[in-house]
This record gives sequence, C-alpha cells and structure tokens, in this order.
Amino acid sequence: MAQDIVPIELGLPQGDVVTLWAPRWREDDEEWEAFLGHEESLYAFPDAARLAAFVRSAREHDLDDHPAWHVVPQLSAGDLNPGEDHQFDLVGVPELVAEPLDTWTLGELSDIVEIARSLADVCELEQVHEVLDAADGFAVLDQGMLAFSGKDGQRRWTELCTVVAQRWDELLDAIDGVVTQPEVSEDAVATAEAELAEALETDGSDEEPADAEASEVDDIEEVEVGFWGEVGIDPIRIITSEGEYYSLRCYLGDDPVFLGSDGRIDVFGSPRALARFLADEDAAEDADLAQVATWSQVRDKAVAGELDVEVDPDNTYVLTGLDADLAEGPSEVDALQLELAEELVLDAAAWAGEEVTALRSSERLGWLISYILRPTPNRLPPSPPFDAEVDAWRGVVDALEARFRKH
Repeated sequence: MAQDIVPIELGLPQGDVVTLWAPRWREDDEEWEAFLGHEESLYAFPDAARLAAFVRSAREHDLDDHPAWHVVPQLSAGDLNPGEDHQFDLVGVPELVAEPLDTWTLGELSDIVEIARSLADVCELEQVHEVLDAADGFAVLDQGMLAFSGKDGQRRWTELCTVVAQRWDELLDAIDGVVTQPEVSEDAVATAEAELAEALETDGSDEEPADAEASEVDDIEEVEVGFWGEVGIDPIRIITSEGEYYSLRCYLGDDPVFLGSDGRIDVFGSPRALARFLADEDAAEDADLAQVATWSQVRDKAVAGELDVEVDPDNTYVLTGLDADLAEGPSEVDALQLELAEELVLDAAAWAGEEVTALRSSERLGWLISYILRPTPNRLPPSPPFDAEVDAWRGVVDALEARFRKH
C-alpha cells in the first residue's frame, strides 16, 4: 500500500462503499488531509475491484497531488481491499451503542467518530460537526472506559446515546449525500475482480498475529480499567459504628441505583458474602440494578465463581467519627470524609425518591457542611456550640442505616 494513502470501507445508508483516505500529512509547511473525490463529491465504490479500476484510469481527483499517489495505480485490487481495522460501520452506530458499554465498544465507536470528523473537515459537512459536538462524550472516546466511569461518565454516555438516537440520521444523510460513484470501464473491473478473487484465496496468513496483537492491547486496557469499570457498576464499602458493609451502586445518567429494592439497600458483612448473594439465581432478581444493561455480566461472573469484589478508595464511605469531629468545629473535620459521606446519604435518598431536609443549606447542619465543603470568600465561620448540628447529623446517619437490609 502506498504510504499514507489507505483504502477504507464506510458503512452508509446506501450500503458498504470503498474509498481512499489520506490521513494528515505536511507539505510546504502546511498540513493536509484528503479523501478520494473531486470538488464537493466523495468518490466511493461498492467494492475494491471498481476502486482499482478507477484509480488506474488517472482521472482528475483530489489525491492527484499527494506525494505517494504515483504508487497507487500500480497496486493490485487485493492491496486496495480495506483491512478490518479500516472498516467503519457508520450506519451501525445505533446498534453499537445499544451493546454493553466496554472497551471494545468504545474503541470501535472512537474510530468511527474520528473518520466521521475527518470526512466533515474535508468535505465541509457542518451538519456532521453539529451532531458530534452535541454531546461531550464524542470528544473523549479515545480515553476509553475511564471517561465513562462514575457519575459523570454515566452522564456522558447517556447524553451520547441520546444524540445517536435522535440525530445520528442527520450525520448519515450528510455523508451519504456527498458520495458519488464515477463510471469505470467494465473491462478494467473484470481484470480487477480476478485479482481480488485471487488475493482473497491466499489472504489470511498474516491475520492471526495481527489479531493476537490487538487482543494483547485489549487485555492491557481491561487490566487497567478492571471488570467493574467495564460494566459501570461500583462495589461500595460503608463503615459505620455498627460495622462494615459492602454493596453495589451505579448511575443511570445522574440517577443513583443501589443493589436493593423499595428504598432498601442490600448490604453484606464481607465481599465474599456479597459475591455469594449475587451467585444465588433468585436472590437478586428483583433488585433495581437488574435494569442496568450490564447486570447480566455481573451475575454470570458471580455464578461462575469468578466475581472479585474490589472496592475503589473513592467508593469507601467512613461514617464513624464525623459526629465527634463536627462537635469540635469545621477545622477538625476531614473534608474528604465528610464529602463522601454526604454523597452516600444524598444518593441513597435520591434513589428512594426522598429528600434529606437536614442537608439543605437553609438548615443548620446543611449550612455547616456547606461551609466546610463549599467555602466562599468573606463568609463568616459558624459559631459553636454545634450540638444541634451533631444531633441532626446523627439523625441523618440513623436514617441511612435504617435503609440497610443486612444479610
């Protein structure tokens, strides 16, 4: 293949088409990017044989001036047949985002979005940019699962999926609308088809090493993100004066969802106890988490005895000692510990469809917590004693623990 000119396949509403892409290159101190086409048209063909027949005809097109173009007409039809890593199924994106969120889904979607942006830049398709700029998630796909983990990550993914559901057809129509198939000599097509058939018969000898290499990269990414990051569900650890408990929580958009039902959180005394519960076929069938698309993956691992419940430090909530610290005043409170505790309390209440009145900024406890966690300049510090605030906090924690369904 000519260096820096790549055959690609685009999955569009009109069907799969093949064209050529020249990724960014520098010439005369300027940066360029181009596709096979001319003026406002993107030249594309139903197969590599017709693409080969065209490039051998030496007609005028936008890749004429590319420094490697002189090599392309000499390539066989097999050389012009796009490899798997250069096949972009744009029309299949709605189905792709409906799949469980994992590294492979994000990798494929990232490649598709990248080629769509390149098409938009080269072909001046403003509508494509508008669609891809409508959700922040499109811009961080190359960051993998880390960009779509936690509350903010769930929100990004939900917004991205919404844009795909509501506006992806706009993007497809814009790209589909500039595709043109120039006429080519049928004799040249017949020659190229024979070459392509011969290439397909002998092809495949190099595919296994390439696939193995890709698998190694994916394995590395999975190790970095971990199973729980893949499925978008977090094991959580809650430490209270009564003991240490483990459970699960995720976010659907901005909405927290806990392991449990009817406002009661299923909690367990150890990670192993939680894993055993999840392996029970009937134990969690009514759990609210069952509505999460990746829930079946969690259950399958648990049933197979392969579920490792590991809690990230950011999902460890220590409620003990905060009442005593609050009694001493703002300077004695660990702000991170308090922030996490507030997050857990508010998440549990939101999931149950309730409000924690004591945490309103207009209430004494809420005002004290706001001063500690969200300080503003020139704000006077609250004055002791803090007995009322401590009593309110203990009530908040008691209400949270009352939600626990201990196993």
